[in-house]
Amino acid sequence: MKKILVATDFSNCAHNAMEYAMELAKIMQAEVCVIHAIGSTEGINNSTYGALYIEDYYNTKREALKDWAATFPAENVTVSTVCEVGSVSSVITKYIYNTPVELLVMGTMGSTGITGIFGSNANTMITKTKTPTLIIPLESKFSMQPVITLATDFESIFSIAEINTLNELIVASKAEKLNVLNIIEGSTGWKTNEEGEENLKKLINSTTLEFNYINEANPIDGIINFVVSNQTDILCLVKRHHNILYRIFNKSTVNQVMNRSIKAVLILHE
Repeated sequence: MKKILVATDFSNCAHNAMEYAMELAKIMQAEVCVIHAIGSTEGINNSTYGALYIEDYYNTKREALKDWAATFPAENVTVSTVCEVGSVSSVITKYIYNTPVELLVMGTMGSTGITGIFGSNANTMITKTKTPTLIIPLESKFSMQPVITLATDFESIFSIAEINTLNELIVASKAEKLNVLNIIEGSTGWKTNEEGEENLKKLINSTTLEFNYINEANPIDGIINFVVSNQTDILCLVKRHHNILYRIFNKSTVNQVMNRSIKAVLILHE
């Protein structure tokens, strides 16, 4: 069965992300694993949980995680929990290395400008893993039939796993179409990329693709404006793993869009 991994720090952002993930799991027929990282110095001289020994503290946190996860209605969704010692990124990376994960879900404060611990960890995780990562801003709510937009430069080479995840999401959510957005940066003589369109149609064959071209001096503004005007619910971005200066879809752009978007952002990888 497909597995959705949800990271939590018990915050409001994590609560919202878990609610979103549970709804997504229902339509994708996936199980959910909730993961929490215990800081390496937690429990040392800490009386918050009345722990006399460090292992008592860890066990208390594990039970707290189970109790937290149990507050979300399951409705035929299998939910498990994992609580390990280490940084958020190391704990999640280790789990993904040892266990097949279809999708990683993390919460963030979104466009409020206060990214907080999960904002920074979400940014870190998209550089640490090639697993598709769904970032859920606090303002974002699950939609039963979401409007999905893929921002692309037509040059990214998608892995089979990435394409499968995107196609499964489209089919499960019954999306009527996929908006494909190509930002033309500072070009006056641009034209449609027919070859790129045909290649993408072959890969994403689960719905109709509607291609949109926008000539924007600032690609981030162009993406955000399109998300707002088209009432996008899930924005898909491709994180490039090679470093080319001034490339539109690089780590910096992905992170900036994540931190300004009030919609869910699905990070795909080459």
